[in-house]
Amino acid sequence: MPPRRTRSQVIILDALRASGRSLSAQELFLELRQRQTPLGLATVYRTLDHLRVNGEVQARPLPSGELVYSLVQQDQHYLTCLQCGTSVKIDHCPVQHLEAELQQSHHFEIFYHTLEFFGLCAKCQVMAQR
Repeated sequence: MPPRRTRSQVIILDALRASGRSLSAQELFLELRQRQTPLGLATVYRTLDHLRVNGEVQARPLPSGELVYSLVQQDQHYLTCLQCGTSVKIDHCPVQHLEAELQQSHHFEIFYHTLEFFGLCAKCQVMAQR
């Protein structure tokens, strides 16, 4: 039986699904305002946090410290440039076997994982050498 959801949870999950990309709480709030959906910013933050704790959305910090939220899908892996903030998605999972091993050995239900490598992209490497 699917979990019972509040009106704000349904609205936020629908908005994330419709966007098809990761959104910050601020971006989500502005998108909901454009749709004339009356949810306050505090409600957006509170609802996103509840959905995250329950494994229904995932949050990923950007180099700026801001969190972006998306629906829990497949595991996510990125290369993120510390200079310009560009994030490049890695399509394959280099740690899938580790996840299965950790679930087994620690009796821990894993909803998803993220893996992020930080450094400089090719463009920023060139700029740093100048």
